[in-house]
Amino acid sequence: MTERPNLLVVCGRNKRRSRTVEYIFKNDQRFNIRSVGLSPKSERQIKERDIEWADLIFVMEDGQSGRISGTFRHLELPEIEVLLIEDEYEYLDAELIEMLTDRINSTLEVVYKKKKSG
Repeated sequence: MTERPNLLVVCGRNKRRSRTVEYIFKNDQRFNIRSVGLSPKSERQIKERDIEWADLIFVMEDGQSGRISGTFRHLELPEIEVLLIEDEYEYLDAELIEMLTDRINSTLEVVYKKKKSG
Protein backbone atom coordinates (compact mmCIF):
# COMPACT_ATOMS: atom_id res chain seq x y z
CA MET A 1 0.00 0.00 0.00
CA THR A 2 1.28 3.47 -0.84
CA GLU A 3 2.27 6.13 1.70
CA ARG A 4 -1.15 7.78 1.36
CA PRO A 5 -3.42 5.02 0.03
CA ASN A 6 -6.46 5.49 -2.19
CA LEU A 7 -9.70 4.24 -0.62
CA LEU A 8 -12.71 3.52 -2.80
CA VAL A 9 -16.04 3.34 -0.98
CA VAL A 10 -18.92 1.61 -2.75
CA CYS A 11 -22.63 1.29 -2.05
CA GLY A 12 -25.68 0.66 -4.19
CA ARG A 13 -26.44 4.06 -5.70
CA ASN A 14 -23.81 6.41 -4.23
CA LYS A 15 -26.50 8.53 -2.59
CA ARG A 16 -26.29 7.94 1.15
CA ARG A 17 -23.78 5.53 2.65
CA SER A 18 -20.73 5.89 0.39
CA ARG A 19 -21.35 9.63 -0.07
CA THR A 20 -21.46 10.01 3.72
CA VAL A 21 -18.10 8.24 4.04
CA GLU A 22 -16.56 10.46 1.39
CA TYR A 23 -17.91 13.57 3.11
CA ILE A 24 -16.73 12.71 6.63
CA PHE A 25 -13.26 11.56 5.52
CA LYS A 26 -12.61 13.99 2.62
CA ASN A 27 -10.00 15.98 4.58
CA ASP A 28 -8.38 13.01 6.32
CA GLN A 29 -4.63 13.23 5.70
CA ARG A 30 -4.10 9.46 6.09
CA PHE A 31 -5.60 8.62 2.69
CA ASN A 32 -7.36 9.80 -0.47
CA ILE A 33 -11.01 8.83 -0.74
CA ARG A 34 -13.57 8.46 -3.51
CA SER A 35 -17.14 7.12 -3.47
CA VAL A 36 -19.08 5.36 -6.21
CA GLY A 37 -22.19 3.24 -6.66
CA LEU A 38 -22.84 -0.09 -8.33
CA SER A 39 -26.16 0.83 -9.95
CA PRO A 40 -26.35 2.30 -13.45
CA LYS A 41 -28.56 4.95 -11.77
CA SER A 42 -25.67 6.07 -9.53
CA GLU A 43 -24.52 9.65 -9.76
CA ARG A 44 -21.00 8.23 -10.03
CA GLN A 45 -21.09 4.62 -11.17
CA ILE A 46 -18.07 2.42 -10.50
CA LYS A 47 -15.69 2.26 -13.45
CA GLU A 48 -12.56 0.32 -14.28
CA ARG A 49 -10.43 3.40 -13.58
CA ASP A 50 -11.81 3.51 -10.00
CA ILE A 51 -10.66 -0.07 -9.40
CA GLU A 52 -7.23 0.68 -10.86
CA TRP A 53 -6.94 3.81 -8.68
CA ALA A 54 -7.89 2.04 -5.43
CA ASP A 55 -5.50 0.47 -2.94
CA LEU A 56 -8.40 -0.71 -0.79
CA ILE A 57 -12.14 -0.98 -1.46
CA PHE A 58 -14.86 -0.70 1.17
CA VAL A 59 -18.33 -2.04 0.37
CA MET A 60 -21.41 -1.81 2.56
CA GLU A 61 -22.91 -5.29 2.05
CA ASP A 62 -21.63 -8.81 1.34
CA GLY A 63 -23.18 -9.09 -2.12
CA GLN A 64 -21.48 -5.91 -3.31
CA SER A 65 -18.06 -7.48 -3.03
CA GLY A 66 -19.16 -10.35 -5.30
CA ARG A 67 -20.62 -7.93 -7.84
CA ILE A 68 -17.32 -6.06 -8.05
CA SER A 69 -15.33 -9.30 -8.35
CA GLY A 70 -17.63 -10.55 -11.10
CA THR A 71 -17.81 -7.32 -13.07
CA PHE A 72 -14.09 -6.61 -12.89
CA ARG A 73 -12.71 -10.17 -12.92
CA HIS A 74 -10.30 -9.18 -15.70
CA LEU A 75 -8.53 -6.75 -13.31
CA GLU A 76 -6.24 -7.36 -10.38
CA LEU A 77 -8.51 -6.28 -7.55
CA PRO A 78 -7.28 -4.64 -4.36
CA GLU A 79 -8.44 -6.00 -1.02
CA ILE A 80 -12.20 -5.57 -0.49
CA GLU A 81 -13.51 -4.98 3.03
CA VAL A 82 -17.22 -5.38 3.87
CA LEU A 83 -18.57 -2.88 6.43
CA LEU A 84 -21.94 -4.66 6.93
CA ILE A 85 -24.10 -1.53 6.90
CA GLU A 86 -27.61 -1.92 5.53
CA ASP A 87 -29.23 0.67 3.27
CA GLU A 88 -31.54 2.11 5.92
CA TYR A 89 -29.91 5.44 6.74
CA GLU A 90 -30.18 8.88 5.20
CA TYR A 91 -27.18 10.86 3.96
CA LEU A 92 -25.17 12.21 6.95
CA ASP A 93 -27.41 10.43 9.49
CA ALA A 94 -25.71 10.70 12.92
CA GLU A 95 -25.92 6.93 13.59
CA LEU A 96 -24.56 6.19 10.11
CA ILE A 97 -21.63 8.58 10.65
CA GLU A 98 -20.78 6.93 13.97
CA MET A 99 -20.92 3.40 12.50
CA LEU A 100 -18.90 4.33 9.42
CA THR A 101 -16.25 6.17 11.43
CA ASP A 102 -15.83 3.27 13.87
CA ARG A 103 -15.78 0.52 11.25
CA ILE A 104 -13.50 2.27 8.78
CA ASN A 105 -10.99 3.35 11.42
CA SER A 106 -10.85 -0.10 13.03
CA THR A 107 -10.56 -1.83 9.63
CA LEU A 108 -7.75 0.52 8.58
CA GLU A 109 -5.86 -0.28 11.80
CA VAL A 110 -6.06 -4.01 11.03
CA VAL A 111 -5.12 -3.55 7.36
CA TYR A 112 -2.15 -1.29 8.18
CA LYS A 113 -0.87 -3.72 10.83
CA LYS A 114 -1.20 -6.60 8.37
CA LYS A 115 0.72 -4.68 5.68
CA LYS A 116 3.52 -3.69 8.09
CA SER A 117 3.98 -7.21 9.43
CA GLY A 118 3.55 -8.90 6.06
